[in-house]
Amino acid sequence: MASPKSTLSSLKRIGWGTRAVFTLGITASLAGNVLHAKDNLISQAISAWSPLALLLAVELISRIPAQRGIASIARMGATAVIASIAAWVSYWHMAGVASRYGESGAAPYLLPISVDGLIVVASISLVQISGRIRTLSATADSVAPAAAPAPAAAVPVPEVSAVPVIDAPTAPAVKKTPAKRVTPRPASAVKVAKVAAKMPGAPVAQIAAKAGVSPSTARRHLAALTATDASPSAPVPAETPTLAAA
Repeated sequence: MASPKSTLSSLKRIGWGTRAVFTLGITASLAGNVLHAKDNLISQAISAWSPLALLLAVELISRIPAQRGIASIARMGATAVIASIAAWVSYWHMAGVASRYGESGAAPYLLPISVDGLIVVASISLVQISGRIRTLSATADSVAPAAAPAPAAAVPVPEVSAVPVIDAPTAPAVKKTPAKRVTPRPASAVKVAKVAAKMPGAPVAQIAAKAGVSPSTARRHLAALTATDASPSAPVPAETPTLAAA
């Protein structure tokens, strides 16, 4: 089954073809009227008027939609009157022209009928096709919005709650204690410490003599050893007074 759009396009093409046939019939009637008139512009214009009036009347009927009522009936009646006058005038003008240019017998009286008949058929067909085109155009205009696809409904997207990010436990920072700087002991202190370890409880003068240092130096080193290495209960070397040399 053909779609309304393709049918409408086909009818429009047929309509233009029908209009061309109608124009051809009017042209033939117009030529016969002009050839039959006297050789002056006024006579030719008068003879050409009836076919032109019929052409204009049919164009108005085919292009303007008909409505029910007295106005529509009057318009159709006026067109019929114009067509009758044009047919009557054209018939005798074309018959006289056909006789003048060699047609004899019944031919001069039959040729005008073929021209007028073609005009009648073409004019009626043109009016019907124009009405059909208007009907299909109105139908297509009313159906087109309904045939449009409805917009797709938006699908709701579920909201995804944010997952809290748990930081990985971090190891507690280890506080680095700075390394204690150890000052190396002098050689004399080492000697005094060794002698004091070998001779516990010996007097300072004896330890100094054994270590080869002065008593004051031995006393200083022994005091340092007592403060760092020796326990509080460790015996402290007894000091013996030094005898003045005689």
